[in-house]
Amino acid sequence: MRCCLTLVKVVAVCPGIVCKRRGERREFVNMLASPMSLSNAPTMTSSRSWPYFDPEYDTMSSIIDPPKVMIDNDSEKNATLVKVSSQNKHGTLLEVVQELMDMDLTISKAYITSDGGWFMDVFHVTDQKGLKIRDEKLIGNIQKALSLQKKKWTAEFQKCPGRSVGTQTISEHTAIELTGTDRPGLLSEVTAVLAEMSCRVNAAEVWTHNRRVACVMYVTDEDTLGPIENVRKLERILEKLNPIMQGCDDEKVARSVVAESFTHVERRLHQLMLADHDSDPSVSQSQISSRKQKNPNITVEIGSEKNYSVVKVQCLDRPKLLFDTVCTLTDLKYVVSHATIYPSGSYAVQEYHIRSMDGRTLDDPAKAKVKRCLEAAIERRSSEGLRLYLCTTDRPGLLTEVTRTFRENGLSVTRAEVSTQGDKAVNTFYVTDVNGLPVDLKKVEAIRKENPFLEVHAVPAASEGARVLDASPFSKFIKSSERLLQGLGWRV
Repeated sequence: MRCCLTLVKVVAVCPGIVCKRRGERREFVNMLASPMSLSNAPTMTSSRSWPYFDPEYDTMSSIIDPPKVMIDNDSEKNATLVKVSSQNKHGTLLEVVQELMDMDLTISKAYITSDGGWFMDVFHVTDQKGLKIRDEKLIGNIQKALSLQKKKWTAEFQKCPGRSVGTQTISEHTAIELTGTDRPGLLSEVTAVLAEMSCRVNAAEVWTHNRRVACVMYVTDEDTLGPIENVRKLERILEKLNPIMQGCDDEKVARSVVAESFTHVERRLHQLMLADHDSDPSVSQSQISSRKQKNPNITVEIGSEKNYSVVKVQCLDRPKLLFDTVCTLTDLKYVVSHATIYPSGSYAVQEYHIRSMDGRTLDDPAKAKVKRCLEAAIERRSSEGLRLYLCTTDRPGLLTEVTRTFRENGLSVTRAEVSTQGDKAVNTFYVTDVNGLPVDLKKVEAIRKENPFLEVHAVPAASEGARVLDASPFSKFIKSSERLLQGLGWRV
């Protein structure tokens, strides 16, 4: 008995040395717990005893077997291969895709294998101009980011709104999450409340889908130029925002809270929309028919193959598409064991072999839910409408003035990216008329003449399939302080 206890103690102190792989550890545990190995222990005849394993096992294992990242510029003619191998855990794939997305890289192909507790992926990436990655500094940044060993909560990282949500991670801002019923003029009403309460919006991202809206805003107190530390003032702001987000819809609950999670902002927007059930078939048949006419090229098929459920997604290609689908599967608690992503003309084809975290395949209700959620995730970022740029010197109340101008001229904001770069406000708005129809360019030109700081650029709706460069001002705003100081190179 003493010998057995001594052996268990060794496992607890140094689990990574005794059993390097989880499968080996499991066999070792079973061996120790078997009746034969403990046959001489008189007090253990009716139950099994499981040895204690240090909760820092994964950390020890990551030190012994750190992630390996290889950058290959020779194998492919038109793309750089990024090869990643590491120990796998739930969400590893999303972390890798998210890091590549944050560096403004485009993933054209990917081959993913993560069975057996090990993660081995190959990504074909290019820069936003469709060229190979040749910059040695950028290559070094890719290797550092994908090694998954860097400290994400450094002082520089904390000062970049957009990378993560939460007042603890963004010491210079207060992050406010809003969800509710979408309607024309909503953004104008929200910004008016914040201006009335002496708050400045430094950055924000707004998504709309199926008459629902989700928004993350990074605000500062005009009096202190820092986060809102007055608890009573923050409570009053949320009390005023909640009925605005609720609108006249009594069927769904609106939400206005201070963000407390450490979550990437775009993943958080997906989570907010998912929690708000924007994918539920609760809209009218006319709205469903209208949506299908606008997005006829999204197909999601779910079948079965051996011990997996096979999810095949096909739609018009666009930047960040892979992130949107992987994010959805991860937040639905599904494990991607194998995946293949490849282009087919102007389309992207994604095929995932998935199971739930307990190893089960999808039943019919789960298949229907996954199908709806993936379609919604693709549609959320496929903003419709005319894209309008704003670039002018920032000042208090500017965002309120701009959104009020839109409302007074019958324009509805379907998506917005708000940022501040130095003393400049650099924003993007996607607008339609109040009925969701395309905007008359003559009307927009008249608005622009009255407001010279608006630069109008007609861009095909992303849902119609154009693969455009996604150099949004918000995505630039969330990058490191170094890159923000390089100037306003945000125009497409």
